[in-house]
Order: sequence, then C-alpha cells, then structure tokens
Amino acid sequence: MKDITDILKTKTNLPLAKKTVLNVSYTSNTFKDGILSVLKPYDISIEQFNVLRILRGKSGKPSNLKDIQDRMISKMSNTTRLVDKLILKNLVERFICEKNRRKVDIYITDEGLKLLNTLDPIIEQKENELTGNLSQRELETLNILLTKMRN
Repeated sequence: MKDITDILKTKTNLPLAKKTVLNVSYTSNTFKDGILSVLKPYDISIEQFNVLRILRGKSGKPSNLKDIQDRMISKMSNTTRLVDKLILKNLVERFICEKNRRKVDIYITDEGLKLLNTLDPIIEQKENELTGNLSQRELETLNILLTKMRN
C-alpha cells in the first residue's frame, strides 16, 4: 500500500481537487509535527502556545475566554481547559472583574512572556526550516492561494 507521499509525488488518477486537499492536509500535519517538536521540551502544546501569543498581543490589557476562543487557530479548542493548564504552569492569571463579577479577565504573566521570548527565535527557525524549499516569491504566492482557498 502506498503512503500519502507516494500518492502525491506520482501522477495518479486522483481528481485534482482531491489531490490538493490531501496535499494541503498532509503539509498541515507536517507543519504541526514540526512546531510540536519544538514546543514539547517546554511542556506546552500548540494550542497553549497560541493562547499565550494571543494574550501577549493584548499588550497588558485583559482578555476573556470568548475573545481568546475567537482568535484561536483551531476553533475546536477547549479554551477554558487550555487557560486552566496555563494557570497551573504560572503562565497566565485569571481574575474576576470587580465591576462585573460574571466577567473574567485573563492576563499573561511575566513567566509566560519569558517563555514566549525564549520560544520566538526557536519557532522562527523551525518555520524557516519548514518553508525553506520555497523562494520568497513562492511563499508569497502560496499565502495568496491559501487565503483564497479559505474565502
């Protein structure tokens, strides 16, 4: 039985749409595996990393679970569970808003910011490695095409 890389590398009778979907899915998994390999030694998942980046982007302002969920790459993520795990790791803090007790404010901690500062260059290096077979122009074209596919 051929694996997916053999199927995608050879000329097959697969319809082009199917071949494209398989290729994008396979590449997505390759990217996820690559990023996960970088995050694993830091005991953090891709989704937790995403939450930390979202909170860092708030520049010290509070966020809430709905805002974080809306900005997540994976909309299927359980944001409450992710935040709870990050709290246990002292990477984020959660406070009940004094003005509105139903509102919960979530902040990244200094420890969370330090972790992101450590991870940023390592992630950038991995991203460059994962896309290293493409020229700048090819990367620009690929981004335009992928965005077009989602719209």
